Amino acid sequence: MNILVVGGGGREHAIVKKLSESSKVEKIWCPPGNGGISCYAECFDVAATDIDGVLSLAKKLTPDMVVVAPDDPLVLGMVDVMNENGFKTFGPDKAAAIIEGSKVFSKDLMKKYNIPTAMYETFNDSEKAIAYIKEQGKYPVVVKADGLALGKGVVIAMNEAEAVDAVNSIMQDKIFGESGSNVVIEEFLTGPEVSVLSFTDGKTVVPMISSMDHKRALDNDEGLNTGGMGTVAPNPYYTDDIAKECMEKIFIPTINAMKSEGRTFKGCLYFGLMLTPDGPKVIEYNCRFGDPETQVVLPLLDTDLYDIFEAIYDERLSELDIKWKDESCACVILASGGYPKSYEKGKEISGLDDKGQAEGVFVYHAGTKLSDGVFTTNGGRVLGVTATGKDLETALGNAYKGAKTITFDKVHYRNDIGKRALAALK
Repeated sequence: MNILVVGGGGREHAIVKKLSESSKVEKIWCPPGNGGISCYAECFDVAATDIDGVLSLAKKLTPDMVVVAPDDPLVLGMVDVMNENGFKTFGPDKAAAIIEGSKVFSKDLMKKYNIPTAMYETFNDSEKAIAYIKEQGKYPVVVKADGLALGKGVVIAMNEAEAVDAVNSIMQDKIFGESGSNVVIEEFLTGPEVSVLSFTDGKTVVPMISSMDHKRALDNDEGLNTGGMGTVAPNPYYTDDIAKECMEKIFIPTINAMKSEGRTFKGCLYFGLMLTPDGPKVIEYNCRFGDPETQVVLPLLDTDLYDIFEAIYDERLSELDIKWKDESCACVILASGGYPKSYEKGKEISGLDDKGQAEGVFVYHAGTKLSDGVFTTNGGRVLGVTATGKDLETALGNAYKGAKTITFDKVHYRNDIGKRALAALK
């Protein structure tokens, strides 16, 4: 089988790497790809959001399946276009991808179908949003841009001034463009966070191994929100009892709710959960594999990923017995200095071999370029240094050992990835 994987980040590298392990997969193409992906797949200079460009490429290459990985092309309806043109696909169509494309939609869905989530109100007027915040007078309060914002459209405001500033930045200054035309004002939930990616064909839902993301830029969960600075799997807070409760109260009800709305979801549905004192609640849905969660979940998958993708397309996921390795996995993100704000590109990376790898780890490339055999930085999050181990402590030790061997000018990474998870195990 020949596969076209759309996207160019660490998540796509993880998907490409896993597909390359399948005996059924002969060739992988990736538009646009990146420096690391180019060592495993043939890359093409076509943007992931360029639907016409990707369609034209697909018609030329005739892949057996098109895997649409990032949120933007999914929300824009790339899967619909591919299906209309006779290609097998992995990923939700436009109608289903709205579960991430609009936070207002997803919150209203949860309210309608009694899926546990934080109390909230939605607004399309900044003055009304600010009046509501002042009226409630409860802090911290969560302010979310309605649409896609590269994982950065959520502000946890600690006081009134920060909340007002967040609303104005999102709705007036349009720091996230049209994604900020509407906002969701939400109660602040407490408890450990859990990410659960799940395979679903619209009828059956199969959760993957749980993981824990580290969103903040700096140690001790300080600094700005990012796309994610590191992950560990499995998440020790996610016990068998909690998994059972999530399946009954969140996962199956969500799949059924989407079906009832005429928006059957097929692909990978990401559940961002908070384990509150009142039980698990949904913080957010994503309509695709999470990044960098994918980088710690897929290495633990023991079943052929292509078989899963095909079963989802054919709506026979219930026939597969999906197996996982009894190990732990950790990923440490190496970022450009200044990320998530302004940062420089084009810094030479040292410590990688000719395949962009380092000893004892697997290095997922998120923002790199390869030219004349030299890898350079080409994004905010540059590399995800990932390692497995018999337990979490071993996996983390291996990941950090690998991370210390890779350098570039102004490299930045957190030193406490997995610290909370390790504490929970003691």
